[in-house]
Amino acid sequence: MGPHSALPAKGRILAIDPGERRIGVAAADLRLRVAIPLRTIEGGPGAAEAVARLVEEEGAQALVVGLPLSLSGALGAQAQRAQALAGALAERLSVPVLTWDERLTSAEARRRLSAEGRRPNKADVDALAAAIILQAYLDSQRQPASG
Repeated sequence: MGPHSALPAKGRILAIDPGERRIGVAAADLRLRVAIPLRTIEGGPGAAEAVARLVEEEGAQALVVGLPLSLSGALGAQAQRAQALAGALAERLSVPVLTWDERLTSAEARRRLSAEGRRPNKADVDALAAAIILQAYLDSQRQPASG
């Protein structure tokens, strides 16, 4: 399934914002198409297994992995780690695993939480960043394909 393949009309979709220590997780119902922060899970060596288990528990139809490209669009070390995680998940899961450019989502998550008058903790930021990634992906799927 390519990045512009149609998503199922119903079910759940998950997104992750992978970090070295923590992975933010968000979910959306495919009928409503509104992403909500879910939780964070521990990063590190068992991360792919933990994410795969969560995708199965949630019965997700697809998984979106945030790819932290640099501002120039280059694949830095963090993006390479995210791509490797996406690859490991694609091997484990029977649902599509898609990557999505997530430049600046953590900064946007911190800005939104601060605007709400909250002192954002790292877990809140990570989960909200995953929701921002998922919402951007879902919104992109609403647009008619151009060209």
